[in-house]
Parts: sequence; structure tokens; C-alpha cells
Amino acid sequence: MSKYVTAAEAVQVVKSGDRVYLHAAAAAPTILADALTERAAELRNVEVCHLHTEGEARYANPALAESFHVNSFFIGANVRHTLKAGNGSYTPVFLSELPHLFRKNVLPIDVAFIHVSPPDQHGYCSLGVSVEATVAAIENAKTVVAQVNPRMPRTFGDGILHVSEIDYLVEVDQPIFSHSVEPFTAEEEKIGAFVASLIDDKSTLQMGIGSIPNAALSKLTNHKDLGLHTEMFSDGVIDLIESDVINCNYKGTLRGRVLATFLVGSQRLYDFVDNNPFIELKESSMVNDTARIRKNPKMVAINSAIEVDVTGQVCADSIGARMYSGVGGQMDFIRGASLSEGGKAIIALPSITKKGESRIVPFLKQGAGVVTTRSHVHHIITENGIADLYGKTLKQRVAEMVKIAHPNHQEAIERGYYELLGC
Repeated sequence: MSKYVTAAEAVQVVKSGDRVYLHAAAAAPTILADALTERAAELRNVEVCHLHTEGEARYANPALAESFHVNSFFIGANVRHTLKAGNGSYTPVFLSELPHLFRKNVLPIDVAFIHVSPPDQHGYCSLGVSVEATVAAIENAKTVVAQVNPRMPRTFGDGILHVSEIDYLVEVDQPIFSHSVEPFTAEEEKIGAFVASLIDDKSTLQMGIGSIPNAALSKLTNHKDLGLHTEMFSDGVIDLIESDVINCNYKGTLRGRVLATFLVGSQRLYDFVDNNPFIELKESSMVNDTARIRKNPKMVAINSAIEVDVTGQVCADSIGARMYSGVGGQMDFIRGASLSEGGKAIIALPSITKKGESRIVPFLKQGAGVVTTRSHVHHIITENGIADLYGKTLKQRVAEMVKIAHPNHQEAIERGYYELLGC
């Protein structure tokens, strides 16, 4: 009997009360998710769980709350509304630990929806642009259903699985979700330059997607022998790899290869990683393992935040009590970089929001979560400079942080902190 079926046939395996895991990020299996959504009238209390996913999430419509409940391990814009509407939840978890929740049966998986490249002549498919916790979900799911897409890049590492590990295959032919490279602002360019000034030759980098990482990468063209061990990467690294700035020759973990767990970018990026043995995508329990991260000499972790208080507490997942994103891998890499020989832990962010509000604050908003503690972070960077907090007292930290706040807010930030302390 052929494993190849239509999407409508494949999603018949889902029953009321099941937990369904969706492949993450740019590998989101939207054809399968949409077919499942079409069955809403037949289903009740199906939990759809995933990290951030690209594309539309039709199952997240609050009108379908009796049929589907969204459980986000990292909240994307397409499901953010579900927390307020009541048809969604957030499970805080380090990305390094998410696979363990499946393997330890803390969160049993009934059905895994994945997105793969076509089987090769030996019957092996690739998870392509996203591995993260999907390998653990496949291993522990009762049923595995795959979108098979000729446009999915074939990548090396943990994301290789034999067609025998898949129960049903649904052929699709659609572009992988992509992002164009956005130009960075003058402020972001300044932040990037400050970040680059802290990066020595032979450093290993962790950074994500967005204008600030791209701005920092654009300033590294004269560096030598950099490595890349990162949760994810995007287009900004391609030119540096092709010019041999990033060659990974001095890494301590997987020397000579780029290491990541997923990637999101333009079609140029997907073409670059396709069948490229220099790039290895491995499970997040390995990539985000602090013990492995710290083995890289001069490990530099560059992450962002929603707001930071003047003592160095970093809120990166919520706006006050309103959950916005998730814990992700920030602490995995901040701690790994801190423990690395010559490592540096950096938080980089604009000093103000688009509305002109300060992102450097005397105290975090009520209900805000601390993703990175004041004792973990080393450097905070805005367009106004670098605050070096490592080994500093609270009073010294306040002075450092006030200096990198927007000039219009500096006096109020300092006064607000000391007035509440009564000094």
C-alpha cells in the first residue's frame, strides 16, 4: 500500500483530544495544517503545539476554539492573539530542553506534521531548514505525516530520516517561507558597529535574524577566522562565508563546520545551504547545550531584548505581563558565552521604541519576565554606546546603563531608580 496520500486523507489520523506537533519556522507544514483546519467541525480539543512558525495559522482562529487549542513554545505573530482570546497557551522552555519534554513523555505527541525534501535514491529525506525539536517529535509521535516538497533544501546533520520513519507522505510543490533582507537604519548601523568592535579574530558567533545582526555582520568584513555556532542564522553570514571570514577553523565544537538548529532567510540562503556540507543543522538539545557552546574559545552571543532595567535584568519575552515571544535559546547562549574562554555575552537593542519610549528603564514593567538575569549579562549595547556590566556593583551598573539610554530619558531613568529606593 502506497504511503502517498492527499492532505485531506493524511489528516484523518488526527482524533479529538490528540496533541499535534508542527515542524517549525520556515518549514511550517501549512498544507497539512490547513487540511486539519478543514476538519474543525469533526474535532474537539485538539492541541496544536509548536515553536514559532511562518505563514498563516488558520487553526488559531478563536472561532475554532472548541476544536483547536494552540500551545506555543515560542510565540509567533501568527498566533500571538490566541493568548488573549483564550484559545492559546504559552509553555516557557529553553530551546535546549524542548526535545527532552517529548523524550521524557512530559508532552506525549500523537501526530507530528513535518516538511521534508523528496526521498533520495536511498530513501532518505531531509528536514531541510529546521531541525530544532522535530527529531524528538518524530521519534516519539505515534504517527508521522510529511509534506514532501522538491523546494525544501537538503541539509546535513540530524535532519536526515528514512522514508520508513514516515507513515504518510503528501506531495506538495510550494516555495519555502522566506524573508527579504531589510536595510538597517542609522541607529541599527551604530549598534552593529559597537557590537563588531567587541568581536576579536578567531571568535565564534551566535546571532539571529534581523537588522541589528545584519548590521553587525556587515562590519566584520576585515575580521579573520570567525566561527558560527548559533541557534539560527540568515542571509547576513553568506558573504562572510564566501570570503573566508567565517571558516570555523578555530571552533571547539564541530570545528570546520557551521552549526545551527534552524534558519530563515531569502531564497539565496536556501540555495546556499542546499547540499552544502559546510552547514550542519542539529537538534536544539545539542546546538543549544551550554556545555558544548562554552567549548568554543571567544564565544560571542549576541541577543536582543524588549527592555532592560538599569541593573541589567533583561526582559526578552513579554511586554509587561503580556507574553510576546518566548524564552528561546537566549539563556543557553548567554551562559555558554559567559563560560567560554574569552567569551562575551551581549544584549543589543535600540534605546527607544518606535513610539519614543525608553527601552532602558529604572525597573521592568509590572508582570515582565526576566529571561536573562543581571548576573549573567556582560554587555548591553544601544546606538549610544556600550555598557560594560561585568563585575560592576549595582550603582556602577546604573551609571553605565544611563549613559547608553536615549539622552531625552537619561535623567528620568536615573531619578526613577533612586527615588523608588528612597536614596
